[in-house]
Amino acid sequence: MRITYTRRTRPPPGVRSWWGKAWQRAVEEAAFSDAELRPGRAHARRGDVGGISVDAGSLLAAVREGEDAWTVEVAVPVLEPAMRRALVEVVAAESGRVAELLAGNLPHDLVEHAEEVGVELLPYGGELSATCTCPHYLDPCAHALAVLLQVGWLVDADPLVLFAVRGLDREALLAELHARSVPEHTGPVVAELADDVEVVVDAALRARELLAGFAAERDRGA
Repeated sequence: MRITYTRRTRPPPGVRSWWGKAWQRAVEEAAFSDAELRPGRAHARRGDVGGISVDAGSLLAAVREGEDAWTVEVAVPVLEPAMRRALVEVVAAESGRVAELLAGNLPHDLVEHAEEVGVELLPYGGELSATCTCPHYLDPCAHALAVLLQVGWLVDADPLVLFAVRGLDREALLAELHARSVPEHTGPVVAELADDVEVVVDAALRARELLAGFAAERDRGA
């Protein structure tokens, strides 16, 4: 699912997360030289990059330069179906990982465990292939680097942007995690009943804990 992020008119105070810094390193690796990287950083920080459209394996944005505006397209390899399923399994393997991702945190051990099963979540420089409508002959040009640097800001704030670029956006991830937790033979009604049972069981456990606490207080006061 394609998502468009609004134009950034003010740069962030800095990339703070380890995964955001990893993305920035990949951008630096992709640059042909500092001669392109320096103006790319200037474009990014000046707010010359328009709204960035993010889709599976695709980044699209316009970059303004003086009176001109150039269109940048970046291709990033998406995960193959088997690798996608493996990543979902890694996310589901430990409780709390989904909550951390939704809260804007990418656990380091999640990425390590993904790599152990052959899933490369973080890109390297050679995977970032860009084209631009400007006359520059290098790939990536300064305009493409500006887009990639701003995507790094998005990834820094929300690691699920990285998942989306790799072909597994937030909605797809949650849907696959839910499908994994519900047996295939259960229909919608059975699945809803299963959810209701979980709620009832949880309420019963909480009630039992409260009653045990009351009993303990009573015994201490006797």
